[in-house]
Amino acid sequence: MIFRAVFLLLMAGMLGACVSTGGRVDPMKTQEGRDKARDAYIQLGLGFLSQGATEKAKEPLKSALAIDSSSAEAHGALAAVFQREMEPKLAEQHYRKALSNSDNDARLMNNYGGFLYEQKRYKEAYDVYLKATQDDMYSERSRVFENLGLTCIQLDRKAEAAQFFERALRLNARRPVALFQMAQMSYEKRDYVSARNFYRGYSQQGQQTPQSLLLGIRLAKVFDQRDEAASLGLQLKRLYPGTPEYQQYLSEQ
Repeated sequence: MIFRAVFLLLMAGMLGACVSTGGRVDPMKTQEGRDKARDAYIQLGLGFLSQGATEKAKEPLKSALAIDSSSAEAHGALAAVFQREMEPKLAEQHYRKALSNSDNDARLMNNYGGFLYEQKRYKEAYDVYLKATQDDMYSERSRVFENLGLTCIQLDRKAEAAQFFERALRLNARRPVALFQMAQMSYEKRDYVSARNFYRGYSQQGQQTPQSLLLGIRLAKVFDQRDEAASLGLQLKRLYPGTPEYQQYLSEQ
């Protein structure tokens, strides 16, 4: 398999690099060698995880922790594995170990926040996400603000949610979730021009859901765009005929 091949190549490179004047030395007896082996095992585990092969991911991650029991990356990867397998206690255990061994890593905190959100522990998720935003150099900071907005909606704090979605869009104007949520909230406030602008930005991402199609139909009706409303209605019927949104669409005709 490709991930095993990559692992073997990494290990081969590590062995080749660990040569002393008296010949080859055991790479696992050097800090550099152990670090490279740990990282190779983690990459192998992440490769299996990305394929959905969580059972296969555990063995290399276990090997990584055998080399370095304090590896935040290995614990974080195992947390994701157990989260995927619907083992929340084990997932949280490894998330906490990962965070305790990292220097407030924003990526890990964002992942842990997602786990807490998934468990409907919204107040805890809010606190973790908020802490993750403090790293202003994190490359996915816009995603964290987006996640904060979604969490605020669950906490029934829509005004605060809108502020976080706006911040997400200032960092990345193409965040689809933030665009849709701002369109939805603007529509609910009857700010139809803003709702249409946000919706157009969302539609350009090419992602249509039952909720977005229903919103698009409603906006088209507001602006008397009958052909647009009919076209979106047909899409809703064809793609999502069994959804509550389609039933709502029918009831509004």
